[in-house]
Amino acid sequence: MNARTRLPSPEGHSSSGEAPRTPRGTCQSRRTFLRRAGGGLSFALVFGPAGLAARRTDSPDILDALVGADAPGSRPAEHPFGAWVRIATDGQVLIYNPAAEMGQGSMTALPVILAEEMDADWDRVRIEHSPVEPGVYGRSWGGGRGRGGSMMTAGSMAVRGYYMNLRLAGAQIRRVLLDNVAREWGVPPGELTTGPGVVVHAESGRRISYGEVAAFAEVPDELPEVSEADLKSPADFRLIGHSVPRRDVPAKTDGSAIFAMDVQVPDMLYGVIARAPVHEARPASFNEAEVRGKPGVVGTVTLDYGVGVVAETVEEAFAARDAMGIEWAGGARAEGFDSVAALGAYTGIADGESRGRPLSERGDVGAALEAAAARYEADYFNDYVYHAQMEPLGAVASVNAAGDGAEVWAGTQAPDMARAAVARELGVAVEQVTFHPCYLGGGLGRRTMADYIVEAVQLSRSVRRPVKLIWTREDDLRYGAFRPMSLQRLTAGVDSGGNLTAWTHTVVGDGRGLLASGISIGYYDIPNQRIEMRGASHGVRTKHWRAVGHGPNKFAIEAFIDDIARGEGIDPVELRRTLLGGSPRGVAVLDEVAEMAGWGAEPPSGRARGVAFVERSGTLAAGVAEISLDETSGRIRVHRFWCAADGGTIVQPRNARAQIEGGIVNGLSTALFERLTLRGGRVEQSNFHDYSILRMSDMPDIDVRFIPSTEPPMGMGEPGVPVAAGAVANAFAALTGRPLRHMPFTPERVLEALNG
Repeated sequence: MNARTRLPSPEGHSSSGEAPRTPRGTCQSRRTFLRRAGGGLSFALVFGPAGLAARRTDSPDILDALVGADAPGSRPAEHPFGAWVRIATDGQVLIYNPAAEMGQGSMTALPVILAEEMDADWDRVRIEHSPVEPGVYGRSWGGGRGRGGSMMTAGSMAVRGYYMNLRLAGAQIRRVLLDNVAREWGVPPGELTTGPGVVVHAESGRRISYGEVAAFAEVPDELPEVSEADLKSPADFRLIGHSVPRRDVPAKTDGSAIFAMDVQVPDMLYGVIARAPVHEARPASFNEAEVRGKPGVVGTVTLDYGVGVVAETVEEAFAARDAMGIEWAGGARAEGFDSVAALGAYTGIADGESRGRPLSERGDVGAALEAAAARYEADYFNDYVYHAQMEPLGAVASVNAAGDGAEVWAGTQAPDMARAAVARELGVAVEQVTFHPCYLGGGLGRRTMADYIVEAVQLSRSVRRPVKLIWTREDDLRYGAFRPMSLQRLTAGVDSGGNLTAWTHTVVGDGRGLLASGISIGYYDIPNQRIEMRGASHGVRTKHWRAVGHGPNKFAIEAFIDDIARGEGIDPVELRRTLLGGSPRGVAVLDEVAEMAGWGAEPPSGRARGVAFVERSGTLAAGVAEISLDETSGRIRVHRFWCAADGGTIVQPRNARAQIEGGIVNGLSTALFERLTLRGGRVEQSNFHDYSILRMSDMPDIDVRFIPSTEPPMGMGEPGVPVAAGAVANAFAALTGRPLRHMPFTPERVLEALNG
């Protein structure tokens, strides 16, 4: 019988080792970049109480302020906001991108905004990840002009959040260039104009490149003021609104793009973790001596929820993990949890007489329902959903020999939060953590969490050598953090004139903040509304998923609108047009998608169409799905999907279209396939053979159009998600006369609806 080690605490075990020195093939540090800025014209762009400003980065005091700008809870005196720009004497322009690049195109879209206003030659622009300095590179969640804040890339906020500040920054640089050339040539600044990468004096025919200007330019301490009145007219845009090739795609195509899995560091080890099969369970004991005796094993570390092993090779790490015999301590809230039974019990919570937490309320719903000529009520359900991002989780961490600092390489949606989490784990200042952002193979909200990054640090600290932590797909799925399952109970009242006068929406589920978004229907003109949340906690890890609560909430809302339309004998588009009477932009979007889909015309034989309308991240979107049904198998086939959207100014049309299309794909995948269940507290699925997602063979033809606009840009990454399920459910009801009220619409549920 193998000896077992009792584990009284998750402190772990460590062995001595030397920390590596400078890694190879990684991003340069922020200090190195700033020190190298001499020889060209470099700007640290800051936005503070006094307005936009810029400084040359070869000034020691500015250098030191920027390098140490991101201590939690503090900001430099000028509250920096920034995109650092360097114009080299050879004309090359380096722009730092502050947002995560996880396939959504921020590595191109954000630099395009700045390059537009500074009139940079896009062919001479080079783009790199920005340093992790939220005081310099952060943005406000509201997207307004303000001081630095979060660097999190989520909620479709990247372009929306940085747009105006980057435009102003670009205009500031352009003004500095013009002033320097005016002084050098002895002409009034008003006689100068710019073209791509050049300053032009039309009267004399002289032209000078930005690189040549950089050789003599000076940045004064007091910069000329720049306001929104100095920005380009949209009619003059060369880059904004015109698709340019994405800068991340060539590197991803030829293999030179660096993901965390690609990072190689001298003396690096490999780590894997055996995590609790039930969320919140902890290891009580394991056969430590046997595991540590396995070939290549350097050490083990005990965590709150599992046991990690570090070895010389990947194969040796996995072999050691496979040999672990862990006894798990009870007490986890999820022990014995059955998600199917629990979801069924949500109706009892919704039936309860006590009110839930109010989210919004206006008018007198009770009186309106009492006076209604017709009353409608329905319950809608959705199961847990796994993030299923393309790239499984992983990170590389190197804790130094003293244990008071670390260097980390990871793909994350929130590098500033991850860096701070590492510092907390080590008990050191944030400045002691060097963080290298990598490309992400998808995020969908899961990579706003820093757990996998902290794990890599914990393993590295235990052996004092760099460790590459690897999560398998099975690890990722079974110990994920899921979009919560929920029940949506809706009631509505209609008066004798067919007007919708009352609306209530009760949401039951875990993770209040994850389910609260997308419940508002402020764009629909319904005078009496009450919306509330009723919690149900199960000890299962939950996290926001693409579009957060909009996916399940808008499915329920839009399917319910069609229920009412059928009951009142009103065309679904016409009912929505009436409800959107106070939103001309909403009506325009709805009319556009109706025209695209040929709404009102007879669809092909055996098919039907359904419509849905949503607002997400400021974007108004409407979709129409055309489906058919195999009544024998219960399989729904989506043949075509049309979507119209008003997202304000579209910075990169081709990429924005891809974002809407990708959201529709995710929305259809969760509507038709994705379902995660727990039985006995354990996730029943393990990989894509039993956690189904939309496949290429399931893809419909998708047509996307944007409503022309000069309004500020809104979010493009998420509106396609919530519009999908409602449109499909409504097409099914139009085809069969039966509603679908439990997402995903699996063949079994479809057959049940047909026979119910």
